Amino acid sequence: MSTRWYAVALLTLPLSATVILLMLSLISPVFLPDIITTDNRISLLLTGIVTGLIGGGLLEELGWTGFAVPKLRSRYGILTTGLIVGFLWGTWHILPVFWGSGNASGELDLSIFLPGFFFFYAGLIPFRMLMVWVYDHTESVFVPILMHASLTAGLYFILNISATDIPLFIYYLILATALWIFVAVVHRRLKAQR
Repeated sequence: MSTRWYAVALLTLPLSATVILLMLSLISPVFLPDIITTDNRISLLLTGIVTGLIGGGLLEELGWTGFAVPKLRSRYGILTTGLIVGFLWGTWHILPVFWGSGNASGELDLSIFLPGFFFFYAGLIPFRMLMVWVYDHTESVFVPILMHASLTAGLYFILNISATDIPLFIYYLILATALWIFVAVVHRRLKAQR
């Protein structure tokens, strides 16, 4: 298997998010990622990597890519499989977004919940389509585990931002748009290969 698939898996989201955040940080410092603003980068990196690999990558991908994707790929194409699993994956994350959106008094903070809810559909669906494409070309569950881990580690730990409400929504909107553009490029490439 080519190392380029490992590069796609590990770098697609972190590089996209970093570029977007650095451009947005020119407008407002709320877009500076935690890895830049924290004093404890080593702890942040280790927490992100461990949580990404175990919680995000390994535990979820054994079900999504190890079971659901091959079953669906036997009946549907890459994009349809990615769309189905991506929608289910977004739904799977509604409760964690809900739980993570509470404030100190336990009330739901809509300024955190709504942008997160938006991203778990607008962003996870195209990311899953890309994951199915990677799986299809590598025939390995391990590479999507790494891809999922890079999403979890990058987006929610290492590249997390202090923004809420409209700024957080703008970030998620731009990131989701970039992911949909990647999907369009991949889809066009797949059509050209036929």
